[in-house]
Amino acid sequence: MKYRPSRRARRIAVTTVVVLALAGMNGPALYRFGSETYHDYKINQPEYKAANGHWKVVDVPEEHRINTIHAALLHTGKVLLIAGSGNDAQQFEAKTFRTVLWDPEENTFEDVPTPNDLFCAGHTQLPDGKLLVAGGTQRYETLEGDVEKAGGLMIVYNENPDKPKTFPAGTRFTGRSNGRTFASNAPIVVPRAKKRVDPVTGEVTVTAGSARVYVEALKKGRKHQTGTQDQYRIHGLRGEDGRNLYGIAQKLSFDKKDFQGIKDAYEFDPVAERYVKVDPMMEARWYPTLTTLEDGSVLSVSGLDEIGQVVPGKNEIYDPKTRKWSYTSAKRFFPTYPALFLADDGKIFYTGSNAGYGPADEGRTPGIWDLETNEFREVPGIGDPKILETSMSVLLPPAQEQRYMVLGGGGVGESREVTARTRIVDLTEENPRFTDGPDLYAPVRYPSSVILPDDTVLTTNGSGDYRGRSDSNVLKAELYDPKADTTRPVADPLVGRNYHSGALLLPDGRVMTFGSDSLFADAANTKPGDFEQQIDLYSPPYLFQGDRPELRGTDEPKTVELGGTVTYASKDAARIRTARLIRPGSFTHVTNVEQRSVAVEFERTEDGLAFTLPDDPSLVPPGYYMLTVVDDKGVPSEAVWLKVPVSPKAKSVG
Repeated sequence: MKYRPSRRARRIAVTTVVVLALAGMNGPALYRFGSETYHDYKINQPEYKAANGHWKVVDVPEEHRINTIHAALLHTGKVLLIAGSGNDAQQFEAKTFRTVLWDPEENTFEDVPTPNDLFCAGHTQLPDGKLLVAGGTQRYETLEGDVEKAGGLMIVYNENPDKPKTFPAGTRFTGRSNGRTFASNAPIVVPRAKKRVDPVTGEVTVTAGSARVYVEALKKGRKHQTGTQDQYRIHGLRGEDGRNLYGIAQKLSFDKKDFQGIKDAYEFDPVAERYVKVDPMMEARWYPTLTTLEDGSVLSVSGLDEIGQVVPGKNEIYDPKTRKWSYTSAKRFFPTYPALFLADDGKIFYTGSNAGYGPADEGRTPGIWDLETNEFREVPGIGDPKILETSMSVLLPPAQEQRYMVLGGGGVGESREVTARTRIVDLTEENPRFTDGPDLYAPVRYPSSVILPDDTVLTTNGSGDYRGRSDSNVLKAELYDPKADTTRPVADPLVGRNYHSGALLLPDGRVMTFGSDSLFADAANTKPGDFEQQIDLYSPPYLFQGDRPELRGTDEPKTVELGGTVTYASKDAARIRTARLIRPGSFTHVTNVEQRSVAVEFERTEDGLAFTLPDDPSLVPPGYYMLTVVDDKGVPSEAVWLKVPVSPKAKSVG
C-alpha cells in the first residue's frame, strides 16, 4: 500500500519549505540580527565590562545638539562644548554661533551666548580657573572656481609719526591707476610712523607704520580684478590724512581664498557661566595653539592670519593679570595647532604633532624650544616628520618622568598616507631620541588619547584616510600601560570619530567622546558627510572592580601652594597605593596639551591622607586640578578639586 502523508503533515512540509526559502533569501539579515543581538548581550555582561569597560550614549535634548569642535572640562565639573559656526558656512553667514554647557553628573544642558565665531580657536586653562579662548573664524574657505569677487591682501600705510589711525570694516580703497574699488572685511589699527633723528647729522628718518587687511571687490565679476601693484586712496580722508594714509596691493584676483582668523580673545567664567571679552591678540589666528606657562601666562603660536596665511613665527604672550597680549622675542614658525607642551625648566617641547596648515618642509621637526634664548634643539628619531599631521601627542603619566608619546598620524594635507606607529621620547636623557612604541590598533589619523587616573592611556577611534574618506572610520579602542610598554584592546566605540572629534577625562573617572566631521557618508565618496553630534561616555574597566575608595573634601576647592601639604578624610586610607594630580583637559583638533597627570606623595593620617605637592612650577603650572587616589585593586576615587596658585619660583617670559 502506497504511503500518503496526512493533510497536517503536508501543511508542515509546505511551511518548512517556505521558511527555509525565506531564510535563504534573508540569511545575511538574520545573521546580522543574531550577531548584533549576541554582541549587545555580551558587552553588557559583568565579566566583559570588568575586562573591557563599557560605552553608553549620552541623552542630549535635540535643542542642545551642536557640532562640537572644542571641549574643555571646567573646575565646576561641567564641560564647555564650543561649536561656533560648527564648520557650517550657512551658520557662519547667519552668525549663528553656539556654545553649550553640559553637567555630566546631572546630565543637564544650557545654551551660552557666544560672542563671535570661535570655530577653530585655541583655548587653555588659566590660574583662576577661567578658560582662555582666543582666535576663531573671520571668513570661510572658498575654493578656486567658487570665488565670486576679486580680492586679496591690502597693506595700509601711515606716514604720520604723531598718531595711529583706526579704520572700520567696510572701509573703501580705490586704485589711483586702475580706478577699481575694494572694501575691507575687518577693522584695522594702523600704527603711527616711527621717527628717528640721527644724533650726529640731525637727519630725520620716518618709517611708515603698516597694517594688513583683506579686501574684496564691491561687485561680482572678473572685470573687477587687478593684475599689477597699485596705490589706493582711502575713502573719507581729507588733507594731511589723505596724504599720509594710503593702501598698496599687488594682484587682487579670483585665487582660492583660505580660512581667515580673528584677533578676538575671551575668558570663559565657569562660575558666572559667560564669556568676558579681553584685549585682542596682536595677530589674527585660526587654528592656533595656546600653552599655559609656569607663571600662568599663556603662549599663543601659529594659526592662519587675517589674509589666510600661516602666522610667520610671530608668537605672543597673554598676561592674565592685565588681560593683555604682547609679542615674545622667541620667534619660530610652526604648522597650525602644533603640539607644544610645557616641559622641564619651563622650556617648550614640540612633539611634531600638528593639525593641518603649513608647508611640508618647514616647522615640522620635533624639538625643545627655549623661550628665553629662542634656541631650538631638535630631537631626532621620529622618522619622517611629514607624517605627524593629525597625530595625537600625550605627556605620559606620571609627568615627572617627562616621557612623551606620539600616536598615529598621516601625510600633509589630504595625503592618503597614514601610520599605526607610536613613538616615545624621554626628555630626561642627556640626548633625547624618539624610539618606537607598540603599534596602534590600526593605521589612523585623528586618534583621541586620554590619561586615566591609574596611569594607563585610553586611545580611541580615528580614520584610515583623510576625514574618514572611503568609509575608513576605525571603531577600535585600547589601553596603553606606560610602565609595561604594552597595549590591550578594550570595548569598541559606538560610532566613528575622525576630524573635529575628541575626548576628555571627567572627575568621576569616565571618559567622554564627542564630534566627527566625515567628508563623505559612503564608501564611494559620493554623498556628503554629516557632523556626528552624538556624545558618548566610556566607563573604563576599573569602574567594574568593586567599591571605589573615597576622598572627602570641602564644598569649595582647597588652595595648596607648590610644596605644600593638604589633608582629606578617607575611610579607605589603608588600601590607597597611588595619588595623582590631574589637570583638566582642553581638547580640539587632535590637540590637548593641557592634560597631565602628576604623581603626588602622601602619608596616612589618623582619619585620612595627607598629600604633599611637588614644588616644580614647570611640572605643575598654576590652576585647578583633580586629585584622585587609586587603591590596591587599581580602582580610582572620584576626584576632589584643588587650586594651585602661581609659585614665587615660577619664571616669566617676556
